Amino acid sequence: MIQSRKPYAIYVITKHGMKTGKELFHSLKGADLFVSPKFISEAPKGSKLLSLPMEPTLRETFMEYDCHIFVISVGAVVRMISPLLVSKKTDPAVLCIDDQAKFTICVLSGHVGRGNFFTQKISGLLENIPVITTASDVSGTLTVDILGRELGWNLEDQDRNVTRACAAVVNETKVMFVQETGEPNFWPLEKDLPKGIEYSSSLEYVDPKDYEILLIASDRTDIKIETPEIYSNSVIYRPKSLVLGLGCDKGIPTDIVENGIVKVLKEYNLSLDSIKAIASVDAKKEEPAFLEISEKYGWEFRTFSPEKLDQVEGISEISKAASEYVGTRSVSEAAALLLSGSEKLLVTKQKYKETEGGKNLTVAIARIPFAARSEHHPVILEKI
Repeated sequence: MIQSRKPYAIYVITKHGMKTGKELFHSLKGADLFVSPKFISEAPKGSKLLSLPMEPTLRETFMEYDCHIFVISVGAVVRMISPLLVSKKTDPAVLCIDDQAKFTICVLSGHVGRGNFFTQKISGLLENIPVITTASDVSGTLTVDILGRELGWNLEDQDRNVTRACAAVVNETKVMFVQETGEPNFWPLEKDLPKGIEYSSSLEYVDPKDYEILLIASDRTDIKIETPEIYSNSVIYRPKSLVLGLGCDKGIPTDIVENGIVKVLKEYNLSLDSIKAIASVDAKKEEPAFLEISEKYGWEFRTFSPEKLDQVEGISEISKAASEYVGTRSVSEAAALLLSGSEKLLVTKQKYKETEGGKNLTVAIARIPFAARSEHHPVILEKI
């Protein structure tokens, strides 16, 4: 999904299609309704004229919406959209509804483009039958290419081993899910993991030769270097598991903050994609660099009073500068621990300055202590 897209485009060319189009137009927030010239006079206010043939309109709209809903036959739609397809990474969802509105059919981008989600939603509104043909959804197993997406997880590389992993899961061959971090409800907690999938909270005793593929949820970037045989047979997910505690001199440039964060993450083999939030003291609530970097990366930015930070246990050192200037014994370390809910730091306070006499940055990192899946569900590997 591309963030700047509009949500829905609805296309109708028949009398019965107009009835369905009107219903969806009034039910879906932000929807645009495109109507053929023959029926445009009957269309709701705000409807747009649909060209016939439709190709000129579709060339303009196809990449402008997350979901295209055609009250038109599947065959006709496939022929019209085929020249417009680019990649499953960017192509929007395409749905077809028959003229009598008996079925809502997912035609394109069922997973990455959320077509299956949209199909279920539209089918619910129209009270008709959803038609979804992607194997993982039909068989009720993990959807490898979008696993954890609703939780904010990122797939490290959409091209590396993903197709093979999808096949392994659907075919119920031996798959290992290794969860070093991240929310446990990537699969419903009340359900056993699908057939063929084993579970571990550590890579320590995992032999990649024993499995068709490994699915790994981790915020570490050294898997490729430390265990290349595991990396080569894996798909890696990046949950939002890290909280950065930040302190700085007033007026520090944004690029210095960004450079400092990247340097510390690289030094400690942690993924930028796994950062969930940044935290500091209330005195830094309006610090431009912190506001700009949180907006750029979509990170939550929280600040705390000196009194709250002083109550935090687990800091590695007392900062004289913090005590003098903002009235607390620790900023970066205490803020990271407080926001993450962790009792210990993953990375203690690191100091960063680019030039002699330049502005100072401090960075500390804590990992969110996610609850483990119930012992009833996972198969935990243990040393024999």
